[in-house]
Amino acid sequence: MPQPTSDSHAAPPLSNASNAPAAPTAPAASPDTQSPLAPLHSPIFRMLWVTWVVANTCMWMNDVAAAWLMTSLTTSPVMVALVQSASTLPVFLLGLPSGAFADILDRRRYFIVTQIWVSAVAVLLCVTILSGWIGPGLLLALTFLNGIGLAMRWPVFSAIVPELVPRSQLPAAMGLNGVAMNASRIIGPLVAGALIAGAGTAWVFVLNAVLSAGAAVVITRWKRQHVVSPLGREKLGSAIRVGLQFVVQSPRMRAVLIRVASFFLHSTALLAMLPLVARALPGGDAGTFTVLLASMGTGAIIGALGVQPRLRRRLGREEIVFGGTVLTSLATVGVAFSPNIYLAVPCMLVGGGAWLCAANSLTTSAQFALPDWVRARGMAICQMAIMGSTAVGAAVWGQVADMASLHIGLGIAAVSGVIVMAAVQRFLPDRSLIEDLTPSRAFKVPVVEIAPEAGRIQVSIEYAIDPARAEEFRLVMQESRRSRLRQGAREWHLLRDVVDPRLYYEQVIDDSWTEHLRRFDRVTASDVALRDRKLAFHVGESPPVVTRRIIER
Repeated sequence: MPQPTSDSHAAPPLSNASNAPAAPTAPAASPDTQSPLAPLHSPIFRMLWVTWVVANTCMWMNDVAAAWLMTSLTTSPVMVALVQSASTLPVFLLGLPSGAFADILDRRRYFIVTQIWVSAVAVLLCVTILSGWIGPGLLLALTFLNGIGLAMRWPVFSAIVPELVPRSQLPAAMGLNGVAMNASRIIGPLVAGALIAGAGTAWVFVLNAVLSAGAAVVITRWKRQHVVSPLGREKLGSAIRVGLQFVVQSPRMRAVLIRVASFFLHSTALLAMLPLVARALPGGDAGTFTVLLASMGTGAIIGALGVQPRLRRRLGREEIVFGGTVLTSLATVGVAFSPNIYLAVPCMLVGGGAWLCAANSLTTSAQFALPDWVRARGMAICQMAIMGSTAVGAAVWGQVADMASLHIGLGIAAVSGVIVMAAVQRFLPDRSLIEDLTPSRAFKVPVVEIAPEAGRIQVSIEYAIDPARAEEFRLVMQESRRSRLRQGAREWHLLRDVVDPRLYYEQVIDDSWTEHLRRFDRVTASDVALRDRKLAFHVGESPPVVTRRIIER
């Protein structure tokens, strides 16, 4: 342009104007905020939570029915194993795009679409089975399509939970999500097994279609108001880039993801080898495996409703994660060396409760590390980390057990899990209490007579710095770099004048004028505090001068 001005990038705001409409806010907290059931006092949360239970029950029903159907179509172990791969692969391929859609589209409508998608796939499965057209390849394809619906659904539900409950109830709400997952893990296979035995596999998909369609109808009762940004929707490619960039540039989110990967990489050993553990017990069979799996699910429910609320009042999230890791490891060793099912079941109960407490604390930390505008993308990346570390862990510990023995493999996983988590917490501290991600409109939005229609935007901010404090200033500017890139800037540079060593220039490049304005909508209280810290170094008589230019191609 250039447009010299004393802008809010560097100086105190001249106006509270903002392009961003007010985001949906959570309801005020009720007096009994410490109760694990407190979120259910909200009618909207209660309605959507029941919907979530139904949706996850359908997921487990579908997995059980598809796996059983494949055994009747082929005797190939590879094809049977590929059913699980077809169900989970979409999470890796579409997790981040689905998170981006959940951030840029109306979350209510998007949630409804995911349920209609799952229902439609279930109908296709019913038709192909009843008509006799189903085959191994077609079953895998339809299972993959069902997995697409699951990949789309998870990020949007994770993103809407903080809208439904006050911040103080978010850990309890995440705990109830764990209850929903574990209750459906018990209910789904039981219902599917009963239907397969009594009516046939096709009727599992009939029930799945009906329940999924019913869940979509229930969601329509949620009267959420979607506020459209005056800047329009983000482009999908840009939204994905910004989501990844936020996670990479957020020390808090990186710390959470490393903990997630460490915990699930090791804790998955028990679940991955539980069929072998069950078979090794005296009289071990499919019923033994079911009892052990149900015991772990029951322990998780008890942990969410009875144990974790008390732990949250006494311990921090880091302590809960480490304690949960230790107890999960002890339970793993206990189950591995149990002489009979009577000792294995209590170990699975303890392991399920400890696993839920640690996993719930990690996902809650991820929620607290994300502002609302990027929440679905961030939680999608978190889910990808969970799925990826679980898949890798299952393969690694299975190989270790194959090379040594089942007991030794589980023992190594248990011990290494505690050691790795202790090292992670020691050398990569969680900074979740440092940054305040409360949205702020303190920065003044730049106004021009004619907005540029094309071309990248270069923003240059000139600081005059006392040479004696230059090193300290450069350290603070590294924080500014992370802040700008988290907001979506394409590039960031710090330049120093070769003639006057007092002058420094912070250079920020955005993809377009619209993307430049979006960064003002993403400002947090932490960004405002950082701006004030930068201004404290400026020794010029007037505020730092900001210049905006179009980069000609």
